[in-house]
Order: sequence, then structure tokens, then C-alpha cells
Amino acid sequence: MHSSVTELFDALWRDYLDLTPSALKIHKLLGKGEAILNDHVAFRTFNHPKVNLDKLAAHFLALGYEQKGEYHFKAKKLYARHYEHQTDRQAPKVFISELLLEQCSHGLQAIVAGMLDQVDERLSGQTGFLYSGAPWKVSHQDYKTLLEESEYAAWLAAYGYRANHFTVSVNELSGFDTLQEVNSTLKDAGYRLNTSGGEIKGSPEVLLEQSSTMADTAIVEFSDGKAELPSCFYEFALRYAKPDGSLYTGFVAASADKIFESTNVG
Repeated sequence: MHSSVTELFDALWRDYLDLTPSALKIHKLLGKGEAILNDHVAFRTFNHPKVNLDKLAAHFLALGYEQKGEYHFKAKKLYARHYEHQTDRQAPKVFISELLLEQCSHGLQAIVAGMLDQVDERLSGQTGFLYSGAPWKVSHQDYKTLLEESEYAAWLAAYGYRANHFTVSVNELSGFDTLQEVNSTLKDAGYRLNTSGGEIKGSPEVLLEQSSTMADTAIVEFSDGKAELPSCFYEFALRYAKPDGSLYTGFVAASADKIFESTNVG
């Protein structure tokens, strides 16, 4: 396990930039040379004993995080939880989801079982697990089969364990008061935004607004060749104050449902 929150997130960020070169350019565009606060990082996994949500969460619990909200995405067959650091309010929140395999087709379950058979039982406990990539070999044909049923499963098959996205805290961004201003700046610079459910998901009424770029692309090595696929994306979150004056720290399932689509193919 990592010795500090900073050490872990620095390693995650370096791995993420390898697949998401646009993130560094966006960082410079929005931050104008100043540091940017990361609102949250998200991970994907399968609800299998070797690699389930709890296995990923253990790395954060060991660093002082605690479980907060839980979320259900029935159409996508996902379950998720988010975690917050107990004492460090500046530490990024963590959003971990898992695909409920028993709700998926036998065909998908068979492909995923073949992938997970290749995974060492001890992998999830290793220090670099959360940015280790795909611990299995899978064919491009199997990837395409997964994609027909679950974009989530296909992305996970291709990219494995790493941050699916980082998120700019718009609240802490100097020079921007609204998410609309951030989106306009991104579009003017040529970035394509996720428009599923609208460019801005959420509203002041639900205390959270979110937007995101569409994922960069990267070359993935399959067992039977290479393919260029959507990789990771950058998200932007603006949080609103609760009646007690403190900022809302949770997530909105209806919005997160659309954010997942930032890695859609095509």
C-alpha cells in the first residue's frame, strides 16, 4: 500500500496522462499556471472476489478514507460507492463502480471469466494495483463482443486498472464562476464535450453540476492485434452549498450515468 495520499495520486496522475495527453493541455488552459484542485478520481471494476469494489477501496481506506454514498445504475448494471478522506478536505474524493456480472449475459460472463482466470489472487493487494493497467490478455474480437453489450466492460477489458478520469474542481478554479464559462473555454480551444444528457449534467437544485470532455484515444494491444480506442477523459465539477453552508460532497446518479458515456466509441 502507498504511504501517503499524495504519493498514490501522483502515481495515478502520471499513468492517466500517458493515456490522456489532452489533460495536461487543459490543465494549463484552465489553471493558467496555477495549481488545480482535483475534485475526484473514478475507477471501474467487476464484482468478482479477486477485483471487486472493496479490493480497490482497501487502498484508500488504508490512507484514511471512509465510505460515504452508494449509487445504483440499473440500466448499465452497475453499483458504485464514493469515499472521502476523514480529515483532509483537500484530498480528492474517490468514486468506484463495479459491473454486476450476474446481471449480464452468459456470453459476457464467459469472456470476463476467461480474463479473470489470468489474474493472480494477490494482485489487488499490491502497491501499484490501481494504476497497473490490464492484468489479462483479451482478443479484439472479445472486446467487440463486450462492447455490444456493455461499453463499461469493454473499456475495462482494454484498459484495466487505472483512473478512468480525473476531475477539475471548478469551485477552486480562479477566473471561472460558472461551468458554462469552463465549457465555452474548452470548446473555443477545440475540445469535444460529452453532450449525453446535455453539456452540463445536474443543476444547482441537486447541488452538483458536471461536464466532461470526450475521451482521448490510445493504441491498445490485444492478443490478436492493435486498435485505437477511446481512453480516458477529463471531468469538471461545480459543487453548491447545502442549507448548512457546507459544500455538497456527494454524487448524483442521474448525472454520473451520463458521465460514464464519455468513453463511448464513435
